[in-house]
Amino acid sequence: MSVTRKMLIYWSAVVCLTAFAWAAGKGILHPEMTVENGSYDKPMATIGAKPDQPWSATTVSAGVDSKPEPGKPVSMVGEIVDFSCYLQVGKHGEKHRGCGQKCVQNGNAAGLLTKDGALYMLMAEEHDPRRDGGVDIRSVAADHMGHIVQVNGTEASVNGYNAIFVQGLTKK
Repeated sequence: MSVTRKMLIYWSAVVCLTAFAWAAGKGILHPEMTVENGSYDKPMATIGAKPDQPWSATTVSAGVDSKPEPGKPVSMVGEIVDFSCYLQVGKHGEKHRGCGQKCVQNGNAAGLLTKDGALYMLMAEEHDPRRDGGVDIRSVAADHMGHIVQVNGTEASVNGYNAIFVQGLTKK
């Protein structure tokens, strides 16, 4: 067998293995960790108010030259997860609910895991109340940890990081 043919076979195998590895990395990690409350067709709850504009007045005024980064109003359905446990060990679903609640209540970020495996960090949208502690996304995320819900807010992405900024989470 010629060297050229051997190299062709070798690189074909590398491409195939890379494609399989890439395909295996798509979707939800550990789908065996199931959700018991809510479904993608019938979410358990709705979190956040549907924004008329991408950003609230406090966010616009806080932007450099009063121009925040681009964002678009969205409504997405997915599972509320503890961002750190999901990324680090793949945990989510009902069996991880208690751990996820503790993690979020103690400062870890909450996320929304969509049906196709996309992961969005959830953040309170209103800039000044968020900065000053006047909004609370942690308790809402903890209440719905491991549940499938609808989240309304503003989607923003920067350099591969994706977030949904949720309006209407003012502390009572």
